[in-house]
Amino acid sequence: MGTQSHCAECGTAWADGQTCTDHFHMMGFWELEHQLYDVHHLMVLCYHLQHPGLYSPEGLEGAKKLLVVFVEEGVSPQAMRKRMSKATDSGRRKYKIKGTPDSYGGYAQPVEWEMVAADVVRAGIDDYYASVRKWAELTLRTLRESGNLR
Repeated sequence: MGTQSHCAECGTAWADGQTCTDHFHMMGFWELEHQLYDVHHLMVLCYHLQHPGLYSPEGLEGAKKLLVVFVEEGVSPQAMRKRMSKATDSGRRKYKIKGTPDSYGGYAQPVEWEMVAADVVRAGIDDYYASVRKWAELTLRTLRESGNLR
């Protein structure tokens, strides 16, 4: 029987010592090893939104907006990069995207995620694209229902 603990940020129960970071790295490995790049933007976004301390407060707000545009408008990462290139240029941007020990993102309302990185990994590589797309949709819905997305 394995040990179990929980992620302080997303609340996921860790089984057999597998952390959220382990699942994130597994998905990244699958993407690289099997050239599963089409949902990379959603995978990274969902993982980070469920671990908001990885973002600065401003970065978290921007990430929530990106999720809406990707999921509801179907905008591609390439089109989004073009749209946002000036606004996100580190030479022009007045805020950090990445969280720091002194400034990191968090949610005003508690969040209970319907789907997490472990669920995507558990579903397996054969269902990877569908799982990540479902994860993105459920992450967006959960943020709205929890009152953390206007």
